[in-house]
Amino acid sequence: MQTYIFRCINQTTSEQEELIEENKRVCDVRPFQAILRLVEKKGDKAETQLNAQIGLLIGKGLHEFDALKNPEVNDFRWKMRLTCNEWTKNYERKTWMEKLSYKYPLQVEKSPELPSFLLKRIKERNLVLTVRLECSEMSFKFCVPHSTKTSELLEYVLNKKSFLCGRIKESAAAYLLKINGREEFLFKDYPLSQYKYIRQMISDEKIPELIMISKANVELEHDNIYESIDDIFTKNTSSVNGTVTLSRKKTHTISAWTIQDPFIIKIDSVCKLNCEDEIQVAVQAGLCHGGELLCELQSTTAVVVLGGEAEWREELKFDLEVCNIPRMTRLCLVVYEVAHSMKCIKARKYRCIGPDLYVNPIAWVNTTVYDFKNLLKTGTVTLHMWWYSYELQNDDLLNPLGTVVANPDLDNATGLTLTFQKYHSLHPVSYPPLNKILDYAKEHLYEDTDGIPHHASKAYRKHLSEICAQDPLHQMHEQDKDLIWFLRQDCLHRFPHSLPKLLRSLKWYHYHDVAEVTALLQDWEHLLPEQALELLDYAYADQAVRSFAVKCLKKMSDEDLSLYLLQLVQALKHESYLYCDLVQFLLCRALRNQHLGHQLFWLLRSEMYVPSVSVRFGLLLEAYCRGAVKHMKSLSKQVEVLNKLKAINKLIHVESFKRKESKEKLRFLMQEALTMNCNHDVFIGLHCPLQPVYKVHKLRVEKCRFMDSKMKPLWLVCENSDSFCQDIYMIYKNGDDLRQDMLTLQMIRIMDKMWKDEGLDFRMIPYQCISTDYNEGLIEVVLNAETIANIQKEKGFSATSAFKKGSLLAWLKDHNPDENSLNKAVEEFTLSCAGYCVATYVLGIADRHSDNIMVKTNGQLFHIDFGHILGNFKEKFGIRRERVPFVLTNDFVYVITRGNSQKNQAFCRFQEYCEEAFMILRRKGTLIISLFAMMLSTGIPELTSEKDLYYLRETLVLDMTETGALQHFRSKFMEALRNSWKTSLNWLAHNLAKDNKIAD
Repeated sequence: MQTYIFRCINQTTSEQEELIEENKRVCDVRPFQAILRLVEKKGDKAETQLNAQIGLLIGKGLHEFDALKNPEVNDFRWKMRLTCNEWTKNYERKTWMEKLSYKYPLQVEKSPELPSFLLKRIKERNLVLTVRLECSEMSFKFCVPHSTKTSELLEYVLNKKSFLCGRIKESAAAYLLKINGREEFLFKDYPLSQYKYIRQMISDEKIPELIMISKANVELEHDNIYESIDDIFTKNTSSVNGTVTLSRKKTHTISAWTIQDPFIIKIDSVCKLNCEDEIQVAVQAGLCHGGELLCELQSTTAVVVLGGEAEWREELKFDLEVCNIPRMTRLCLVVYEVAHSMKCIKARKYRCIGPDLYVNPIAWVNTTVYDFKNLLKTGTVTLHMWWYSYELQNDDLLNPLGTVVANPDLDNATGLTLTFQKYHSLHPVSYPPLNKILDYAKEHLYEDTDGIPHHASKAYRKHLSEICAQDPLHQMHEQDKDLIWFLRQDCLHRFPHSLPKLLRSLKWYHYHDVAEVTALLQDWEHLLPEQALELLDYAYADQAVRSFAVKCLKKMSDEDLSLYLLQLVQALKHESYLYCDLVQFLLCRALRNQHLGHQLFWLLRSEMYVPSVSVRFGLLLEAYCRGAVKHMKSLSKQVEVLNKLKAINKLIHVESFKRKESKEKLRFLMQEALTMNCNHDVFIGLHCPLQPVYKVHKLRVEKCRFMDSKMKPLWLVCENSDSFCQDIYMIYKNGDDLRQDMLTLQMIRIMDKMWKDEGLDFRMIPYQCISTDYNEGLIEVVLNAETIANIQKEKGFSATSAFKKGSLLAWLKDHNPDENSLNKAVEEFTLSCAGYCVATYVLGIADRHSDNIMVKTNGQLFHIDFGHILGNFKEKFGIRRERVPFVLTNDFVYVITRGNSQKNQAFCRFQEYCEEAFMILRRKGTLIISLFAMMLSTGIPELTSEKDLYYLRETLVLDMTETGALQHFRSKFMEALRNSWKTSLNWLAHNLAKDNKIAD
């Protein structure tokens, strides 16, 4: 019943009538017609309001999805509506504590045992903390064992409160412990030291501050915030009994595996070409699977362009039978200009592809061979193409890693018309379903080995193990591929981690092998989530493989999922169809945890301006909003705040150029704009987009300002909603692409976790950074920190101070006057310097000048501004500015050795830290490369092709033995130390260019 009504209400009027007429055979539909009229009457207003709110929130009106009239889009929205409706009903059945867990997810470590690097930071295993009473200035200080549980601490607080106030002791069950300054609770009875917040406080050697709060005062949204159309359906259909099953005529199809004919398309014509008349153009086409060509490329003859149009009516026959075309095959096409001599080329960018044959690609497009219903495409279609970008070009003309979405700019895009051949006169051709594939595999098992599975000898097992240990970028020999496939049973039972290598060895253009690997996947042992991530990058297109990877990810904790969510969202771009297991997985996990939902929302929302993903991401955003209606109010406020900040930032830009106002006048103008009620009030109750655990009470307008750089970033200070805690600082940027910073900081965060898992804390500061729109976003401010350039200024050094040492140590002494605190600061500097030396070396982070490295007053060093990564070093007059593996100046060594010019024991320890940090990352090299491979579709200029990934392979020296790799890193370490004067020279040039000099 309800299913039927959902289906009806989602259709146009004519479609509703068709469905009702069709289902008259099933039952009496008069009750449904009455209900639909009732829903129209009572639900139109709620549905319209909800749709409008969602449209504003995601930056795209839902009517645009309706206007597409795309069957795949409609099917996706229907499936998502069912998922969200089911989740909504389940949410209402949850207990109060379960709802609390959804809105305020528990932040705890997996193990209650404290790692050694934290144990040494607390005295006698005791934890000192303060607990403040709600709505009161009264607070208590406790010294308790770090293993004390939350229930025990609550008892201590209530006992003390009862004693001091002379009242009867209250029940601990009525209270929760909240972190002061954060919307985060300690509501499970774990040891205190198992909570992430407590561990962070121990690590920073700070006293944790908690608030005892009544459960009755905890904010949980109620059901009256929004009333979705789903709720109306539920209420108005509850009195009607029975269910309706939609009756659709099943179309008889022919299995593609029975079609032995070659795959053929006909290139008809092209229009709206962006090129001159009278030139010659041709079309190249290829069948690709996971970026790999399945057969030889095919090209049309060259024809002359007239009025931006060209016509071929030419068939292209591929050397591949229809039966051997994998389900996720892409037809990749490119229109290119042809020249036969250098005289015709002039100044254009041509490529030589043969004797006296030069080509200039103009436009490209990709499309799937099968549609979303598994049917082989037939008939004539016009594909709207994308302009060819030279920044993204590969050795080949095709762009197999590009989107399968056609260009939505129908008015201006080049249109390529082609015809898919029909292979059966009566019935459509479909790819066989999973059950048929498994039946075939069972029947033809080990056909290539006479029906007997082969097992490896001891020598072959050793060789197999060596192959499996190779990194993802290692070029496998054909003999190795044949061996892995031949010994696939050993891979299944002895080397489950070999799955990526086995898939790379598979001949995807043979349906026999595809059937067998699909069957193997049914019995394959689940990989660790970190291993399964590799199977979601561009190289693994097969639906069964990606489904297997998602099954492996289901074991991943919310914390780890949050850590890798950036890559998983990008992996959606490698999916050929809107609906897939990865979409369902991400949506369900986001609906279970509001913090994950927040993160997913902004990762999707920030790329809504990208035409190739705006529909895909917009539909997933719509689904999330329908499932998390109670989260929409908070997200809407965040979007509104960012719109206000963008307008204020533009105002400052305009006024600074138009009137050439002084900095003080512009600051007054900014603060005046922020004071206006329409701007000021929207900040009240804001959950910070950077980290939703921080809630704003109001904006501290008097502390807000703009920064001196070209884009005039806004420095924002907000008062925390909790009293007696630090203000919230953040920087709003408009005009800079923050996606690369996001990626780099995420990788530093992952590296930090890798090190901590091995018992090493390098005191890293991977501050928060979020891209919220095109060239727009927010950055967390790290307090009590200065750039090295400013530290040198403060200590009275001139621009040539880059060659001097002592400024950093002198500055640290000023902020840490006693011997004990200075020793701690030097240790913090040593650890963090080691971590960042290795991280910047492995990631190839460039442009490391004195304004891009900062130091906190407690000694922690950290890097900022990651505009150049993967070895894309800046050049001047053809000379590379940075000629050292990483920054290790004499000033740094001076701090590490406490002013000792000789390499003492402290410096040797620092070198050992660097070596150990490097070797840990090297052992995780496959994961690091896989995470970058999943980001190839982002559009980040310095990460566009597989070639960019080779820098990681080179820095991690994955082709060497452990001993060889350690020796290699030691040589790089000595090179950085020996050539530190080159870094100083670079800093001198930067200081002079930025006018960073003061009078001697």
